[in-house]
Amino acid sequence: MPAHDSKLTNFNGTSTDIDLGSSTLAWSLATADYLLADKLSPGIRRLIHNNLDRRIFEPYRDMVMGKRNKNWWITGTNNWNAVCLAGVTGAALAVIDPPDQRALFIAAAENYSKNFLEGFTDDGYCSEGLGYWNYGFGYYIMLSEMIHQATSGKVDLLQNNKAKQAATFGANIKIINDVYPAFADCSIRAQPSPKLMYFISRRLGLALRSWEQIDPVSPGGSLYQSMMYSFPNSASRAPLSQGSSQGPGIRSWFDKAGILISRPSANSSSQLAVALKGGHNQEHHNHNDVGSFVVVLDDKPLLIDPGGEVYTARTFSSRRYESKVLNSFGHPVPVVAGKLQQTGSRACARVVSQNFTDTTDTLVLDISSAYNVPELRKLERKFVYSRVGKGSLCITDEVTFSRPCNFSTALITFDSWKQSSSRSLIVHDSEKALDVDIKINGADFEIQPETIMENVSARKKPTRLGINLTKPVTHAHVCLTITPRE
Repeated sequence: MPAHDSKLTNFNGTSTDIDLGSSTLAWSLATADYLLADKLSPGIRRLIHNNLDRRIFEPYRDMVMGKRNKNWWITGTNNWNAVCLAGVTGAALAVIDPPDQRALFIAAAENYSKNFLEGFTDDGYCSEGLGYWNYGFGYYIMLSEMIHQATSGKVDLLQNNKAKQAATFGANIKIINDVYPAFADCSIRAQPSPKLMYFISRRLGLALRSWEQIDPVSPGGSLYQSMMYSFPNSASRAPLSQGSSQGPGIRSWFDKAGILISRPSANSSSQLAVALKGGHNQEHHNHNDVGSFVVVLDDKPLLIDPGGEVYTARTFSSRRYESKVLNSFGHPVPVVAGKLQQTGSRACARVVSQNFTDTTDTLVLDISSAYNVPELRKLERKFVYSRVGKGSLCITDEVTFSRPCNFSTALITFDSWKQSSSRSLIVHDSEKALDVDIKINGADFEIQPETIMENVSARKKPTRLGINLTKPVTHAHVCLTITPRE
C-alpha cells in the first residue's frame, strides 16, 4: 500500500517487503488458484505462482531464516502481526505442496504469532479498540483455523491462555444493549463481528448462545474468509454449548488495563450503564484519554468518547496529536494549567482504590502523571456508579497545585444540550435525556461549548462542553452527577 512505502523502495523494485495489502492479496490469489485450478490457463497460474514466490514466499523465508532483516510486524504486537502472518501462511498452505515447506510456514506462524498476543493485557483487553479486535483477532482466528486443519488439530493456537482471554474481549467490552465504547481508533458504531463471535463461542465453549445460533455462511468479507465459513470447521463441528451465558453480568473489570464497564442488574429499573477508562497514553492506536468515560442510557450513548478520526497522513505521523479527537481535548478529561495530556506510557492512570458491590461500583484513579505540570501536586478522578433506582454516575476530580493554576474538565456529546440552571445541564436526543448537576468547591465555573472540527466517523461532529473554573485555584473539587432525566 502507498502509505506503507513512503520511500518508494517497493514501488521502484529495490526492496520487497510484506504488508497488510500484499499479504492479504496473496492469500486471495492463492485461494482463487486452489479453487479454480484446472479452470485457469497455465499462463495465469504461472503468473500467480511467480508473484507469490517473488513478493511473499521468498522474502518471508529469508526473514525467518535470518538471511535478511525482518519486517517490523513479524515481532510487532498489534494487528499487523496477525493479519500479515495469516495472509502469508494462508497463501502458502493453499499452493505449496511439499510437507517440509508447509511445515516451515506453520512453525514460523506458531512462533511469531505469540507476539500478537503480547499486545493484549493479561485480562484480555485490546487497547486497539473493538474495530481492530475484529480485524486483528479475526485474522488470528483464521490463522489458527487453517493451521488446525492443516495439522489435523496437532497445532492449535487457541490452546493458549492469552488467546482464550483475548477471545472474551468482544463480549466483555459491551456496555449495554449492543452499545460498545469507541476507545482508541474505533468507530462509534463498532460492534463485534457476528462470524467471529460465532466461531469463538462455539470453539471455546463460551456459551454465548445468541451468537452461536447465527448462520455464519455468507458471501461477505474476503474470499478466504467466506470459504472458511462455507465448509465445516473446528467451530461448526463443536457441539452447541450447554446452558446459556448471559454475558459478563453487572460489570467487566479489566484490572490489568484499568478499564471498567458497569451495568445495571438484570430486571433492574435502571437502564444506565458506563465505560470508564484508565490505561495509559502509549497504547496501540493510542488516544490521549486517561480518565475518559462513556455514559449510555438504554441504547443511546449520550456522553461519549468520539472514536477515531478519518485517517490521513497526519494520523500516523509526528503530528498525530494535533487532532482534537486524538489528543485529550476531544475526551471528557481535565485540562490542567492550560495543558492537555502528554503522550507516553508514563502518562497513566494508577488505581488508587476500587470497591465493587451489587449496588455500587467505585473506582478512584490517580491521573496526575498524564499532565506535564510541575505545579500539580494531586489529581484524582473518582467514579461512583450506582445501580439504585434509575442509576447514576458521579465523577469527582480533586486537584491540588503548589500555586494557583487554571483547571477545567469537559463532557463530549454528539447530541443536543442546554443549560437548565446555573449549575446543571441537560444532554438529550429526541427521546432520552441525562441531567448533569455540577458542584464545584474552590471557584465558580462557566460552560464553554465548542464544536470539534475534525473529520470523524460519525455523521456529525462532536461537541465539547468545557466546564471551566473562572479563576486559578490551589485546591478544588469538581463533581459531576449524571442521572437519567425523569
